[in-house]
Amino acid sequence: MIKTLISFLMIASILLTLEMPLLAQSSTAKQDKKAAKIKAKVTKLGTGEKVKIRVKLYSGTAHQGYLSQTTDDSFVVVDKVGNPNTIKFTDVDSIGGNNLSTGAKIWIGVGIGAGAAVLFLWIFFENYG
Repeated sequence: MIKTLISFLMIASILLTLEMPLLAQSSTAKQDKKAAKIKAKVTKLGTGEKVKIRVKLYSGTAHQGYLSQTTDDSFVVVDKVGNPNTIKFTDVDSIGGNNLSTGAKIWIGVGIGAGAAVLFLWIFFENYG
């Protein structure tokens, strides 16, 4: 009975130690996947003073400013004072920007135009209809 219990505990301890590196790899894989998504988002935004961005890091710090340049493993955010901050994609927890896509800008323009047309027709029929 004791031999069976000892063998069971040895097998369980071996399996648990084999599982630990697998858990660490999956965590690293998740971070790499998130870094790739953030890199794609930053690349899609482009660079320049009109590209406003907010970045939160895993360390808890936050940076806000415009995106001045990107490289293969990092990007540079310049704050209001003009200080450049080089940030690695792997250090980023979340990212956000105030930039609209071209499609969104077009639909906003269409909505404004449709609203103006409805307002014009309503005023026209109220006064002359």
